[in-house]
Amino acid sequence: MKSITRKEEMIMLAIMALGSDAYLIAIQQYLSEITQKKVSLTSVHLPLSRLEDAMMILGKLGGATAVRGGRRKKIYSITSQGEVALEELKRISDALWNGAAI
Repeated sequence: MKSITRKEEMIMLAIMALGSDAYLIAIQQYLSEITQKKVSLTSVHLPLSRLEDAMMILGKLGGATAVRGGRRKKIYSITSQGEVALEELKRISDALWNGAAI
């Protein structure tokens, strides 16, 4: 199974949290809010492309809206392969945290 980076993990978790509102700008804004740091669109867009290429997420075009000048949003969702990768990463993180003496 392909390993995912911390940034990719954060993006995938944002997609899960946002549900049907998981599009590029919403993901970027959500991560900025959660991390309390400015997150650039590029730092979200590039990992989204990698995750889509790795079939961890699926992007589908939504309906066109007048607000967007008739352009369609690309809405992302997690695939079953992505869920497995997240679960494995959580298992590893939990095991490491359980062994850490803080």
